[in-house]
Formats: sequence, C-alpha cells, structure tokens
Amino acid sequence: MIVVPVKEGENIERALKKFKRKFEKTGVVKELRRRQQFDKPSVLKRLAKEHAVYVQQLRNVEA
Repeated sequence: MIVVPVKEGENIERALKKFKRKFEKTGVVKELRRRQQFDKPSVLKRLAKEHAVYVQQLRNVEA
C-alpha cells in the first residue's frame, strides 16, 4: 500500500504528484502491460541476447 504523507497546508496537486511518482516506481503498470500478452520463452531469450549485444556495443564505443 502506498502512503503519501501530506503536510499541513500542502497543495493537493503536489501530494498527487508524489503519489504518482511512488506508484510509477513500484512498476505495477509496467508489469500489467507485460502480462497482457504471452511471450514464448525462446522469444524472451532472443530479446535478452539482442539487448546484451546492444549494451556491449555501447560499452565498446565508450571505451
């Protein structure tokens, strides 16, 4: 459960912004979107491998 303490005289928009930020950090929306469709394990493995190659190329360019 997300708790956002509101100080005396604090603007409701600011409290709402804090709530949205905390909610975003929990990753609930991202997880729901990920679960909307099933991805085969082989596809997930291939995507992870492609991402690893991409990251490695970025690191090689930096160095």
